[in-house]
Parts: sequence; C-alpha cells; structure tokens
Amino acid sequence: MPDTSTLTAYLIVILGLAVTPGPNMIYLISRSIAQGRTAGIVSLGGSALGFVVYTACAAFGITALLMAVPMAYEALRIAGAAYLMFLAWQAVRPGGQSPFQVKALPRRGRGKVLAMGFVTTILNPKAALLYLALLPQFVVPGHGSILSQTLILGAMHIALNLTLGVLIASTAGAIASGLAKRPSWLLAQRWLMGSLLAVFSVRIMSAA
Repeated sequence: MPDTSTLTAYLIVILGLAVTPGPNMIYLISRSIAQGRTAGIVSLGGSALGFVVYTACAAFGITALLMAVPMAYEALRIAGAAYLMFLAWQAVRPGGQSPFQVKALPRRGRGKVLAMGFVTTILNPKAALLYLALLPQFVVPGHGSILSQTLILGAMHIALNLTLGVLIASTAGAIASGLAKRPSWLLAQRWLMGSLLAVFSVRIMSAA
C-alpha cells in the first residue's frame, strides 16, 4: 500500500480534479438544478459505475503493462505530468469555464438519468486520462502489489467523488446562484485549481 505522504498527495490532486471544469461535474450540477437533489444523486450513481469500470481497466491493464515493459512507468509519469499541466491551462486560459457555469437540461426519468451519468463518465477523456496516466504516478513499487495499490487508489477516487457529489447535488442551486452574482469568485476558483494542478505537474516531473 502507498505510504501516507503519497496518499495525501493523491487526495489533494483528485480533490483538485474533482472541482475543476469537466463533463461529469457540469452534468451533475446541471442535472441537480434542473431536476433537484434526487436526480443529481442518481446521475452521480451512474458516474460512479463508470469509474468502477475505469478502475478495473486501470488495475489490470497497468499491472500487465508495467510487468511487460520496463520503461512504461517512465512514459506514464511524463504523460501524467503533461495531463495535469494541460488541465491547469484549461482552468486559467482566457474564456475558461467554471463547473458552476451550467447549462439547462430537460427533465428525464431516473433510469435515463443514471444511464446518462454512466455514459458521461465513460466518454469523458478527463476520466480516462486520470486512470491511465495520472493514477500510476501514485503507485509505489515495493509497497505491495501494483494491482492492490491501483484498486485502493481507484476506490479512494470513487469515494471522494461520491462524497463531494452528494454535497454538490444538495447545494448546487444555491452555489450556482451565489457565484453567478460574484464572477470574481468564479475566476478565483479557476486560478486556485489551475495553480494547484500546475504545482503537482512540476512535482511529478522533478521526481525523476
């Protein structure tokens, strides 16, 4: 199992990713505002199922890759750092979007809301890159099997997203309304998250 410092760093990174603009966050907030807390939580359940699929793919795929190709870890490290820097730029670039700038959605039945949450995650390149390029940065060779470490990290990400998602689904309307009246807060949120992601990108690259 990764050590405490590694797990702490991982939690900070995935928390930063959880509140940066992306299809999952925007869909959750939009659905919660359009149909209420229950619909938001149902969509969150669909997203969680998508993350379970990615966790399984990452756990078995990364394990096989790192055992078969000695240089694979180095390639994944570079890809993970580049991905974080890309997300940092997306957060602070001119015209960038906050996850609380939402779009109106038509009302749907719970089954369709669940399915749309799942599909949104599966087709989300941010989720794919998180599990295939970033998560391996926190797998520590010699601290237990790669498979078990990857499953633990994936479970932590899912648990964090579920916890944060329930809070957001419950307060999405109030948060979006409050931030809409204070555009400077939206800008501050984007720069805070962008700076955090950039710092961790540099940290990953300097860890060689």
